[in-house]
Amino acid sequence: MTTDRRRFLKGAGLAAAAAGVPLPAPADPDLGRLCGRYQWLVGDHHTHSQYSYDAMYRIDQIAAGGRAHGADWIVFTDHGHAEHEKVSVEPTEADFLAARRKYPDLLLWHGMEWNIPGAEHATVFFQAGSRQAAKLREFERTFDWRLTNSEASSPANEALALRALRWLAAEEQAKRIHAPVVLINHPLRNGRVAPHELRAYRDAAPHIVIGMEGAPGAQADGFPKPLGNGGARGGYGNSPGPNSWPGFPAEAYRTFGGWDWATAKVGGLWDSLLAEGKPWWITTNSDSHYNRGDTLVRPPVPDGWYDGTGKFPDPVDSGVRQFVPPYADFYPGEFSRTHVGVTRRSLEGVLEGLRAGRIWLSHGGLAQEMQIGAYGGGSSATLGGRLRVRRGSDVTVVVSARLASRPNGGGSVPRLARLDVVAGPVTGPVADRDTMTAPGTRVAESFEPRWAPGRQVVFRHTFRNVHEPFYTRIRGTNGDGEPTPDVVGQANPFEDLWLYANPIFVDVC
Repeated sequence: MTTDRRRFLKGAGLAAAAAGVPLPAPADPDLGRLCGRYQWLVGDHHTHSQYSYDAMYRIDQIAAGGRAHGADWIVFTDHGHAEHEKVSVEPTEADFLAARRKYPDLLLWHGMEWNIPGAEHATVFFQAGSRQAAKLREFERTFDWRLTNSEASSPANEALALRALRWLAAEEQAKRIHAPVVLINHPLRNGRVAPHELRAYRDAAPHIVIGMEGAPGAQADGFPKPLGNGGARGGYGNSPGPNSWPGFPAEAYRTFGGWDWATAKVGGLWDSLLAEGKPWWITTNSDSHYNRGDTLVRPPVPDGWYDGTGKFPDPVDSGVRQFVPPYADFYPGEFSRTHVGVTRRSLEGVLEGLRAGRIWLSHGGLAQEMQIGAYGGGSSATLGGRLRVRRGSDVTVVVSARLASRPNGGGSVPRLARLDVVAGPVTGPVADRDTMTAPGTRVAESFEPRWAPGRQVVFRHTFRNVHEPFYTRIRGTNGDGEPTPDVVGQANPFEDLWLYANPIFVDVC
């Protein structure tokens, strides 16, 4: 163990287990009891259809593509736009209901991608029964920056965003909508969402604004030419603009192994939020607009077509696989997978799992299955949970992974080369709401699984003599070292794969 890691553990009132050696599965407590006996459903909360001004798929084609790639749940989130609000919401709802009937085994939501006043984008979805379209339209018309002239970063527009979140909370309390969820999409793509805004969103509606995309969609955008876009993975090829928060460094505008800098940097922005001891979950998704390798194409239309119709014509099958721009995305479940632990296969089950933070995320099929739990002082917790122990207790984290056994879209079986246990002290609310570092967070231990396709590997790490609250989270990779910035035009997503799990908090009494 390095000196830096020992220093963190000592400073947090912890002492690491002496070995952190991988153990055979039978040596650990019953994993089902420790981690919870959940069914893990794969899903995607960020997709686009022909009702978006920059996409082409029918609703049922997104559903069929996701189903073919193992997705269990999908949220349809077309962009807020003046023409969309005017004529697209009810037709989208009709197509959505038809897709539900066609694919009854899928769990589907009709939501939207909200242009947040003064900031970037967010997934918004809820249930409102027969009033679904009307309530989505009301939200879009009242709070979307494209319809309210509130795009610029300003205190007034930030305040409008918070009013939107409080509106969702009030509508839920009045039982006019049910179980609203907001997730901030591609948070640092344009540097538009300042740390204080993330904290303000969370605090304004903590059970509604549950987190952010830890990794954006458009993961195929950086494929090298000639069979790629030669662009930036995730669309993160930008520079600061007039509405960007000036405190972000240049590297924040790039993905790191496909993941947002806020997530990828140990001791960075995500960790600074977790160090406050409050829930803030991460997800990943497709952001499906045009999917790499698809044979479907959008028929040519005159300029301004969408602005007059709010919908593009149905795509047609060209018979030729498409790889060049704008085919930068994957189908739901094809590359980016958000795994949610549920107690029942239903809309309510997924919502409960999302809000609880029972979520782990993978790219390119890096692991087939994951179970993560922590125990100490006679109790246990899993992802998103809180473990309460007495001062001086030992806390053990157990990680079980089923290694990949089938080729991914890159044509090879991915190899999980390393799993990291990341941990950091919980220090409470920050004085500076733009804080984006957590200096006490470190990689406490790393494990290198002995690779064999389909094999289950189990590891544990024990924090000895715990005296202060902390959190711990897991990440994994097919490479070595820390995540590095993806090179614009030279970023094959299948060559640099990562997985992340949401944290477990440890409270000390």
